[in-house]
Amino acid sequence: MNRLNFIKTGLTAGAAYSLLRLPALAAETPATPALRGTTSGTADNVRPPPDSVMVDIAEYALNYKITSDEAYSTAHYDLIDTLGGGIAALSFKACTKLFGPVVPGTIVPNGSKVPGTSYQLDPINAAFHIGAMNRWLDYNDAWLAAEWGHPSDNLGGILATADWLSRTAVAAGKPPLVMHDVLTAMIKAHEIQGIISNETSFNQVGIDHVTLVRVASTAVVSQLLGLSRDQTINALSHAWADGGILRVYRHSPNVGSRKSWAAGDATSRAVRLALMARTGEMGIPSVLTAKEWGFYDVLFKGKPFTINQPYGSYVMENVLFKISYPAGFHIQTAAEAAIKIYPQVKDRLNDIKKITIRTHESTMRYLVKRGPLNNPADRDHSLQYIVAVALIKGDLVAEDYEDDVARDPRIDALREKMFPVEDKQYTKDYYDPAKRSNPNAILVEFNDGTKLPEVVVEYPLGHRRRRQEALPQIIDKFKENIAKHYSAGQQQRILDASIDRARLEAMPVHTYVDTYVV
Repeated sequence: MNRLNFIKTGLTAGAAYSLLRLPALAAETPATPALRGTTSGTADNVRPPPDSVMVDIAEYALNYKITSDEAYSTAHYDLIDTLGGGIAALSFKACTKLFGPVVPGTIVPNGSKVPGTSYQLDPINAAFHIGAMNRWLDYNDAWLAAEWGHPSDNLGGILATADWLSRTAVAAGKPPLVMHDVLTAMIKAHEIQGIISNETSFNQVGIDHVTLVRVASTAVVSQLLGLSRDQTINALSHAWADGGILRVYRHSPNVGSRKSWAAGDATSRAVRLALMARTGEMGIPSVLTAKEWGFYDVLFKGKPFTINQPYGSYVMENVLFKISYPAGFHIQTAAEAAIKIYPQVKDRLNDIKKITIRTHESTMRYLVKRGPLNNPADRDHSLQYIVAVALIKGDLVAEDYEDDVARDPRIDALREKMFPVEDKQYTKDYYDPAKRSNPNAILVEFNDGTKLPEVVVEYPLGHRRRRQEALPQIIDKFKENIAKHYSAGQQQRILDASIDRARLEAMPVHTYVDTYVV
């Protein structure tokens, strides 16, 4: 039957085309996949127990007692460091243009307040705001392992949920959550994200690390909401079912501002999923291990995650702080080395012939960029750009990624003279759990054949091995960041609430958040 006859019989063009395609479809589609994985109608439809990875995460989030004073002390510094970076980001319109209620003018009674603003929102939207501002300047903490990431990204969901719960409790005449609860949730979120990252690389299969923010935030927000074990597992199953978030926005030629709000998006999604589970929404028990359709088979070629140690407080105790420079953490030691070299090259920039940078494999794969850098998000993750700015200025600040600075022709001239190379020992030390170093070394050669002594920085200032050196500078960084946004009086109120850990931990969450509201 030809097409004209189909039309004469009254069939639609779509139906006619489908019938014409039947022989071809039969040839293209093997019969076997229609029955894929089954030998009977019921054998494969027995609902399995939940995947052990989710069970372990849920039981840790709900029941594990944190006993490490070092973890709480570090979480205290991590909290103020993260919020300080978020407050500093409010100076950038590219960040704040995303802010506000979905429906302009909406104020949610007893809703979550967004630090540095006057917004009072539902906890899902507030989590996005807090997560986005904290990550915007790339100035919060970091965890470097097989997968890298920023565990304090989870603070968006944690603080928004805890603030909303506290305000709701007080309105009902009940006791609020206190900041100790927030620190505990931070420690656990850090641990979940970091331990999964230790031996499993998501970036190697093109998936972004904020996938783990969604999972970790879901677990600890479930605990804050008082979910049961089964409800928490259900919520986690949907966090995994959302799949892997593509890293495409972190890599040339598509680098852009999504990398600054992706964590906010992930942690806010976690709040939504936990709230859905609280209503009794069913889960997906074998979301990771299901044959063909599960996370492992779809995204990891059937390979399960390698969890190399039990959940405790290891990650918070060993987390890396970004103290000196708003830049990708792999580049922190390179910036420090370049600034040490600055006095010797500031008057000889045109005489530089070659700059050799020894680094590790992760930096080579992710942060070595040639050619045009199109926006601030591109520049703050470029090893060569950051080293060039540091050699020219002897400093590095967030504003150095803006277009007016990037137009300086000296930057690209120096970038062209840079030759990053992998040092195998540096790569080994980077992955060594006893070291977790992040080394960079810079060697400058001049046109006359002379060379400066190579400058090596193995551990960044925010590393655990330099923690005591770093802690006073974390406080100084916090003071500098809030000074950009608040009056002297409000700065002092924030400091009074923040610096003394015992006072902070006992403070109701909503009371603490209110000190930041404008």
